[in-house]
Amino acid sequence: MNRTQSHTSLFGYLKWSIIVTIAGLLLGGVLGWQTTGTVSGMLTVFFICAVLAVLEISLSFDNAIVNANKLKDMTPVWQQRFLTWGILIAVFGMRIVFPLLIVVIAAGIGPIDAIVLAAAQPDEYARIMHDAHLPIAAFGGTFLMMVGLTYFFNHEKEIHWVVMLEKHMSRYATIKGVEIAFVLALILIFSNILDGEDSTTFLVSAIYGLITFLAVELLGGLLDASQRAMSEAARGGLGAFIYLEVLDASFSFDGVIGAFALTQNLFIIAIGLGIGAMYVRSMTIMLVEKQTLTHYRYLEHGAFYAILILSVIMYVQTLYHIPEVITGLGGASLIGLALWSSIRHNRQARIHDTNLARGEI
Repeated sequence: MNRTQSHTSLFGYLKWSIIVTIAGLLLGGVLGWQTTGTVSGMLTVFFICAVLAVLEISLSFDNAIVNANKLKDMTPVWQQRFLTWGILIAVFGMRIVFPLLIVVIAAGIGPIDAIVLAAAQPDEYARIMHDAHLPIAAFGGTFLMMVGLTYFFNHEKEIHWVVMLEKHMSRYATIKGVEIAFVLALILIFSNILDGEDSTTFLVSAIYGLITFLAVELLGGLLDASQRAMSEAARGGLGAFIYLEVLDASFSFDGVIGAFALTQNLFIIAIGLGIGAMYVRSMTIMLVEKQTLTHYRYLEHGAFYAILILSVIMYVQTLYHIPEVITGLGGASLIGLALWSSIRHNRQARIHDTNLARGEI
C-alpha cells in the first residue's frame, strides 16, 4: 500500500464493495425465491440483506478507524495480507464459521449437523445463539474495554480531545496495570449483579476476554520484536495481524448476535454481514491511503470512545436488551462529533496561521 497520500476517488475505494453488494443482494433475492417461492418472500430476504449490511457498517465505523490506526504502522506486505487474508477471515470466519462453532459447542453436535440445523431448524439454531449471548458479551466486552482503556491510559499520549478527562487518564497511566484493575472491578460488579449460573458464566468469560487481550499483546510484542531482530523491514508483521484479527472478531460479536433479531437464516445473515464487512475493508484502505487520521486529529479519539461505549453496552446487554440501532447510532454519533471537532480545530489553526503571517498576532 502506498505510503504517500492517495488521489483515488471515493468510487475507486468503494468499487469492489459495490460489486459485492450487487452480487450479495442478487444472491439474497435468489435465496428468498428458493425458500419461499413468492415475490414478496424474495423482496423480504432482499430487504433483510440490505438492512443487515447497513447494521454492520454502522457498527463498524470505529472498527475501520482502529484498523487504520494499526495498519499505518505496518509494512506494505502485511497491510496487503490483512486486507486480503484478513477480509476472508472476517467474512467467512466470523460471519459463517463463528456462529456454527457456537452451536457445535453449545449443542454438542458436529459441524455438519450444525449446518443441517441452521438450514432445517432455523428457530432452534437462533435459540442456541441467543442462549450463548451472555458469555459472548462478557468476553467481547472485556476485550474491547481493554482496547479502549489502553489507548487512553498512555503516558506518551499528547493530543487530547476531552482534555480534562484524557489528561487525568494519561497521568495515571504511569501506574502499572491501572486499566486492568479498572476492568477487573467492573467484572466483579456485573458478576455480583447477575444471579446463580449467569454470574459464574459472566465472570469466567470476562476473565477469558482479559487473558486473551493480554496474551495477544504479549504474543504481538514477542513476534514483532523477533521480526525486528531479523529485519527492520519486517516491522508491524504477524503480531499486529493477529491483534487486528482478534479485534475484528470482538467487534463482530454484537453484529452477529444482533442479526438473529431480524432473521434466523444463517445464510442470509452471512450475505448481509459479509456485504458490510467489505465496506469496512474499503473504509480502512481509504483512511490509511488518504492519511485521514493525520488530517483529522480527534477522529481516532472518537473511535476509541465508541469502543468503550460498545464494551459497556455489551456488559449491560447481559442484564437488559439494548437495540442494535442504538449501539450503531451511538458509535457513529461519537465519530461524527470527533470529525466535527477536528474540522473546527483545522479551521481555527488556519485562521491562526493566516493572522500570524499578516503580523496580526
